[in-house]
Amino acid sequence: MTHAPKSIRNLILLLFSALTVTGPATAGQVESDWPVYLGLNSSQYSSLSQITRDNVTELEVAWIYHAGDADFESNRTQIQTNPIVINGILYGVSPVTKIFALDAATGERYWEFDPFSSGAEPSRGGTSRGVTYWTKGNDRRILATAGSKLFALNADTGELIQTFGTAGIVDLHDGLDAGRDVSDLFIISNTPGVIYDDLLILPTRHAESNPAAPGNIRAFHVESGKVAWVFHTIPHPGEPGFDTWPTDSWLYQGAANNWAGMSVDQERGLVFVPTGSATPDFFGGDREGSNLFANTLLALDAATGKRVWHFQAVHHDIWDRDFPAPPNLLTIQRDGAPRDVVAQITKSAHIFMFDRETGESIFPIEERPFPPSDIPGEVAWPTQPIPTRPPPFARQHLTETEATDITPEANRYVLDRLRRMRSGGQFIPPSREGTIILPGLDGGGEWGGAAVDPDTGIMYVNANDMPWIGTMVEIPSQARGLMAGVGHRVYALHCLQCHGIGGTGDELGIYPPVNNLIDRLTPDETRAIIQNGRGYMPSHSHLSQRDRDALVAYLYDSEEVDLLADNDRELDGEKQWVFAGYRRFLDQEQRPAIKPPWATLNAIDLNIGEIVWKVTLGDWPELSASGRPPTGAESYGGPIVTASGLIFIGATRDERFRVFDTRNGNLLWETELPAAGFATPTTYAVNGKQYVVIAAGGGKVGMNSGDTYVAFALP
Repeated sequence: MTHAPKSIRNLILLLFSALTVTGPATAGQVESDWPVYLGLNSSQYSSLSQITRDNVTELEVAWIYHAGDADFESNRTQIQTNPIVINGILYGVSPVTKIFALDAATGERYWEFDPFSSGAEPSRGGTSRGVTYWTKGNDRRILATAGSKLFALNADTGELIQTFGTAGIVDLHDGLDAGRDVSDLFIISNTPGVIYDDLLILPTRHAESNPAAPGNIRAFHVESGKVAWVFHTIPHPGEPGFDTWPTDSWLYQGAANNWAGMSVDQERGLVFVPTGSATPDFFGGDREGSNLFANTLLALDAATGKRVWHFQAVHHDIWDRDFPAPPNLLTIQRDGAPRDVVAQITKSAHIFMFDRETGESIFPIEERPFPPSDIPGEVAWPTQPIPTRPPPFARQHLTETEATDITPEANRYVLDRLRRMRSGGQFIPPSREGTIILPGLDGGGEWGGAAVDPDTGIMYVNANDMPWIGTMVEIPSQARGLMAGVGHRVYALHCLQCHGIGGTGDELGIYPPVNNLIDRLTPDETRAIIQNGRGYMPSHSHLSQRDRDALVAYLYDSEEVDLLADNDRELDGEKQWVFAGYRRFLDQEQRPAIKPPWATLNAIDLNIGEIVWKVTLGDWPELSASGRPPTGAESYGGPIVTASGLIFIGATRDERFRVFDTRNGNLLWETELPAAGFATPTTYAVNGKQYVVIAAGGGKVGMNSGDTYVAFALP
């Protein structure tokens, strides 16, 4: 691919900048852009209408961009990016979080920024869902993250803005106001922040077991990188919600963070912040209480961070029921009058909807009783809030009649396992024998978000109908003198949740086995990964050198004696319970244990709180080849909707990109992608021509990784 000389490209970009509206993107900005992550008001909606129901079958590939960096050997890289488009320039992120700018009409690259050469930790970066744009006068910036660093880049050149932070970089460990040292704890950001005036309000991702940093919400000055305000999601003494935690929680508890993204009501000056669970995700013995402001939709004053109102959707979460996506801002019709609302999807497939100013629920919410936990030390909250409308958009209870009927053998296998576990629907606590969690730990609703049509008040959301298993195991409080004994406890506390009992990994290979490291890595290579992290595995640099050595000894079945300890030393703390790993409930052929459909696309009328239609989303080709109707396929990434009545969505593991009719869910067009499109697409126009682009990065649920952005347009 040829490129124009850099000086000419930069001149063109500077000319474009003169056309850019000052301040954050607003509805008045050119409608051909896609200026913010997931669209204006997190609506995932575009008013573009060149592509219609009548001509959508004529779509063809307009361009393909290979971002590079994909891991084609282990297939563990992904692209989850929803790119933004400003004045004909597309800003995206590669599988290993390099930031780039493209000509949105041709896919030609203008510039690329490699954060690895600027102090970020590439092994801690994971993936990125996109970048944030800000402008004032001739100052045009891209705010992006990689690892634990926040970068300010010149939008025209991709160069670091030296007056931001330290030479263009801010360390996300700084300014957290945690009340303790968090410098060696895992803090990164995978999701773009939101802009209010000259502030960037930024999501962060934290560890999901202790020790973990608190998930305080921060706003940064876009021009300087300095922290403007902090909201404590684990309240400090004297703050509202402090009495919902044990007294000292703010000094040791972690997370309750916003990782999924936020939405800003620019007119009202409100930022809506959905938070996740506190650590550890599945055992709350050290955090008795309802745990505000975890699992809470916060309405904050965007200028100051002051709380305006809040709603907690899960009390004392022990199911990892994080809010999975930014809420949608829209106007519905209620009692014959318009009402501005914020609508929040959940992993449990519920929708909570509130008046934006007051926090009043649009539909009644009931506090319903749920059973206690049978795990010693766990005090599950006795009630949980359930919205009465709309109905859930995914199944809530795996009964014997819902067990898979794909084959008689699969049915017998699943029933035998199901009868040995707890299955009672939502909010049944994880247990020794295993508890069915449906929808699964990934949802239900997912990070791809929901699309809403502002003209009709109808929401379009994909859902996974996938049961998972929540099992708790006990960690002994003593270990003998071998390093492997100490290492067993370290493994149980910090590794078992992902890599499973015995280090076998999970059924789909998402979490690799670690019981065969001797065949793949040297002990020193493993030490480096534990210290620095790699891919989606966070750094465990907070562990002492002694604990890291003990863990390596355990993983390699070493008989090395722990010379630093007595042979019968008591380890810290009492008996503890940990989650036995992220496990889908699958049949003997590694297919979902529930009857199809395994994923759906749903249309929900938010004006009246009713589901309008539901269709199966995706397929397992090996099953359809035998003549079965589509089963649905686990989906990651969300839909977008256009004014011409089209829903565009990739998301499914069958590597297809599809267009549906908003009126009835009919499939209008589909095509094969180079890899699964586990991302939310973007639509925009350049010179009057509408494009739709999706990142095809694969890499989840055992699928092949990819490195492409594919744009479609009419001939």
